[in-house]
Amino acid sequence: MPIVGLGLHLLIALFFAVHAVRNGQQLFWLFILFSFPLLGSVVYFLVIYLPNSRLQRGARKVVAAASRTLDPSKELREAQAAFDYTPTAQNQMRLAAAQLESGMAAEAAASYTACLKGPFAADLDIRLGAARAYFACGRSEEAITHLRFIRETDAGFRAEQVSLLLAQSLGAAGRPAEARQEFEAALSRFGSFETQAEYAIWAAAAGEHDVASRLQPELQRTMERWTRHTRELHKPLVRRLNEALGASRAGGS
Repeated sequence: MPIVGLGLHLLIALFFAVHAVRNGQQLFWLFILFSFPLLGSVVYFLVIYLPNSRLQRGARKVVAAASRTLDPSKELREAQAAFDYTPTAQNQMRLAAAQLESGMAAEAAASYTACLKGPFAADLDIRLGAARAYFACGRSEEAITHLRFIRETDAGFRAEQVSLLLAQSLGAAGRPAEARQEFEAALSRFGSFETQAEYAIWAAAAGEHDVASRLQPELQRTMERWTRHTRELHKPLVRRLNEALGASRAGGS
């Protein structure tokens, strides 16, 4: 039994080691994982794997959606009040995030930019927030600048999210060849439903009908296996996907 347990610990450590290599994590994680298989795996799970996992992002989306349904402007009001009372960098970050979630993309971009003028200039969470805000308000080249900075600083930081947003920003900036290359890289590396769906949405809008058609069967197979909860979680994305594919079919007929 102890041998079986040890083998299981090593298999888990190997899984996280593969994840670390594929996502560009620092090599010291490999030393920790194989020197201390059980403890190292627990630490890696809590520090690296869970914060970047779709599971946690999905849970955050559910909680945020429920809160917005009950009181859509509560967080924005509270964040603005906190910043007005104590205009610290942390409160400004909170305000920027609340503005972005409330659809105030231009205001969020300005707030994130203000956050980056000081000791948090290299903060990757702020950079990612700024990139999302700039993309949302149509300033895609500035979004690309922030995303390139993130990748050059830490290639493993929210790697899938950064890659997907970079692909979308390149597409919106009128750089289709680069967008296609980034989408293909994200698809090969991550292969998640979100990546496939966003790639199909972009391809349909960009007139890449063969790409959209290639992605559609796998997307359909994935949706057929979903539970009701998963289907509800992805409803906005699926709506956008169906609209894009429908427009593509109408345009091609």
